[in-house]
Amino acid sequence: MKKDIAVIFIFLMGLFSCTSLEEDTVGVYAPESFFKSAADVEAAIFGAYGLMASEQFWGRKLSLPIMLLGDMVDIGNRGTPSRRVQMNDFTSDASNGMVSEFWPRSYMIISAANTAISGAESLGNISDNERDALIAEAKFARAFVYFTLARLFGDIPYVGEAVTDPGSLTSISKTSKEEVYTNIIADLEFGVGHLPDKQNSRARAPRASAAAMLADVHLTLGNWNEAFTNAKWVIDNATNCNVALEPDYQVLFDASKHDGQKEHLFVIDFLGLQQGTSFWTGDDFAGPLTGVGGGADMAGWDVAVPSLAVYNSFDDRDYRKKVAFVTETTFGGVLKPYTQWQYPRPYIAKYTRYPGDANNDARWSDHNYAIYRYADVLLMAAEAGNEVSGPNSVLEGYVNQVRARARNAAGTLNTYPENVSPGMSKDDFRDMVLEERRIELCFEFKRWWDISRRKLGDQVFKGPNSLEPHENFDAGKNYLLALPQDELDRNPNLLPQNPGY
Repeated sequence: MKKDIAVIFIFLMGLFSCTSLEEDTVGVYAPESFFKSAADVEAAIFGAYGLMASEQFWGRKLSLPIMLLGDMVDIGNRGTPSRRVQMNDFTSDASNGMVSEFWPRSYMIISAANTAISGAESLGNISDNERDALIAEAKFARAFVYFTLARLFGDIPYVGEAVTDPGSLTSISKTSKEEVYTNIIADLEFGVGHLPDKQNSRARAPRASAAAMLADVHLTLGNWNEAFTNAKWVIDNATNCNVALEPDYQVLFDASKHDGQKEHLFVIDFLGLQQGTSFWTGDDFAGPLTGVGGGADMAGWDVAVPSLAVYNSFDDRDYRKKVAFVTETTFGGVLKPYTQWQYPRPYIAKYTRYPGDANNDARWSDHNYAIYRYADVLLMAAEAGNEVSGPNSVLEGYVNQVRARARNAAGTLNTYPENVSPGMSKDDFRDMVLEERRIELCFEFKRWWDISRRKLGDQVFKGPNSLEPHENFDAGKNYLLALPQDELDRNPNLLPQNPGY
């Protein structure tokens, strides 16, 4: 373990990060001297959120690998740093430079959450309900990071409390993924029981976000009844929780219209053109990483680029295709189609078309990145419910809500996509929902999770209909990443390495 991930007060770094949550620079305090009020605990929780909105986490180092691992993007410019190419090509190893950065940042977030929990528990001047709500919010942040790490690495070190002796972590061992998931589920169940129905920002976790993540965890584990129950809780309580589909799909990717969106359950919130006092904080790279290079006026880097097969897999009648892709852009003020670009295929438009306040490459954007949104929940409910009892009109209705929104092209109603045809078999319905997720949630850092939990790697990377062929994909190895070698060197108790590395 890096020493900095063991420091109990590392959450203070997050207080310097760029996020729409109110910031406060507080210096270094011990828990007994710092935590005097609920506001002090909130500061620690905001620190966790702020650490998420950084280049070493969602700004680039974590979000880009999750995107590249799926079958919806390829590397455009293969002269980009090799650590990215390795992720995309399933050739990464224990020295990959992206992992070595997002791993310690992940444990810094966990440390901030653990410190907030300890601080809340130490307060004697607040009500039990107020204390439980604060603890629930910190546990949500902790669960999110551990859920991400468990899916990427399997067995990982689990630190479940604030650390008073950093030296104690020098010999920590891995925790089985089964125990990690048990702890994640407990944290999220506490969140469903104690988080408020509404928060003053979608960058703070409300009850529905905990239920959505809990559904996702159970979906990942194949606990279909539990996944359906928690997704349906969000659906049944949507009005009370102020949750709904946004009428226009494009609005979901217009940074100037993100604040207060009903469809967002929980977001990682960046502030346009604002950098925190700590280097890389608040820095969002999705725009340049997915943008058009070669002299385009919106100057991208050609890194995460869909194949032409991905573009052609979308029906031309689907409004979501128009929102998701850019097919022409200007070079020196002259509009050029994608056939004249350096890498001639349509690019991702979700992070470059409307980045709000941002640089001319859409960096330092104003985007709120939805970790969960309501359409995702509807499709999780449809998938899990089908595994429980097969398709029925209720489950069809969940998918139809998503499709009905897709028919609204900025106020112009279309006839495509049509409602789900009744009478599908269980297998066909499953395939239909997974395809609907691929289209609806395209380029939103979800596809790899669907591939890995459903063990679709051989099918999507080697099959005749592969959108991004990788014949070297190894199902016995590539569903997990290698544990970072620098961590293993510091602490051999983290051995063995994941299989195949």
